[in-house]
This record gives sequence, C-alpha cells and structure tokens, in this order.
Amino acid sequence: MQDIEVPDSPGESDQVLIQRTAAGDREAFATLYRRHQGAVYRFARLMTGSAATAEDVVQEVFLALMKDAARYDAGRAALTTYLFGIARRITRRRLLRERRFIEIDAVGIDVSNSAKDVAPNASEALERRDTLQRLRDAILSLPSRYREVVILCDLEGVTYEAAAASIGCAIGTIRSRLHRARQLLATKLRRTNGTCTGTRAVMRCAV
Repeated sequence: MQDIEVPDSPGESDQVLIQRTAAGDREAFATLYRRHQGAVYRFARLMTGSAATAEDVVQEVFLALMKDAARYDAGRAALTTYLFGIARRITRRRLLRERRFIEIDAVGIDVSNSAKDVAPNASEALERRDTLQRLRDAILSLPSRYREVVILCDLEGVTYEAAAASIGCAIGTIRSRLHRARQLLATKLRRTNGTCTGTRAVMRCAV
C-alpha cells in the first residue's frame, strides 16, 4: 500500500464532513478517508511492522468511524486524535491476540532501480534504506506503551495533549514515556551502529 497524499475538499472541516457522514453521505466519508488514512496507516505500520496488518487496521478504523460517526464529539478531541485512539485499540488488540513476531518489510523506499544509478547515488540509497530499516527495527522492538508515544509525538508530530487524549492517560505520563522511549531508541540504535543516535535524528530518518 503506497502512502500517497490525495487532494480532498479543503474548504470543509472534519466536523462538517463527520456530520454529513453520520447522515449517510458516502462522498463525505470518502473525503475523510483520503484526508486521514495516511496517518492511520503509518501509525499501524510502525506499531505492527506489517503492511498487510496496517491495511487491515485502516479498514477497521474507518469502518468504526462510519458506524459511530454520530457519536463523535468534536468538542472533546480533534478527529485525528479520535482516529489514533481507535487505531491504538485495534493494533493493541491484534498484537495481544497474535503474540508473534511480524517480519518488518521495507516501507516507502524503492531501490529496485538503484543499479541503473551511478555508484554514489546507489550507495546513498542503499545506506538510507539500511538506516531506515534499523530505525524501524528499533521502534518495533520497543514495548507498545513506548512505541506508540514515539510514533505519535516524534513521527506524526501530535502534541502531548493530543497523544494523551488518544491513549487515555495524563500528559505527564506521555512526557515520561516519551523520555524513556527516546533513551531506549538511542541505545538500540547505537548498538546497531546506526547513523541516527538521537530522537531528533529519529524524526529526520523516519520521514
């Protein structure tokens, strides 16, 4: 599944589109899907390490949104926060049920034509792919409570407040988990001789 940004209707807010979705407007729902599926997919992909599972999670998240659109309260949380909360519950349920290692496959990096490039470009592409793979391995190896805060705050760029709302905990808990997660990631990346050894570098390498 490729993460491609698809233009939507920028003039309509999520709240308006949700209201239309609750009234049975499929076009409004499709717009919400195009607008938010990429972020949900990235979250699920990094949480599970599986493209196929991430696609399933996206489908479950938006089916849940369609079913419960009338219950969404924009005054309590932004739609992105709400969707991350649903995605978190679904991925955690899947991980608990499966309790098995899911092989990580490459995401977003296409080096199939690297042999056609000149040597320096091919070398850089391969090095970047290797760096990204080590990063994703390190993220996936974190306990889920640390993994989710790194994905939300460092990779998706959501605020501590939004992350706390998605996870259902205090902001202080988000801060402490994120601090610990960054320490663990830095240690894991140093052990694998990665080029990204800090959390800020993690954000640069993951995009």
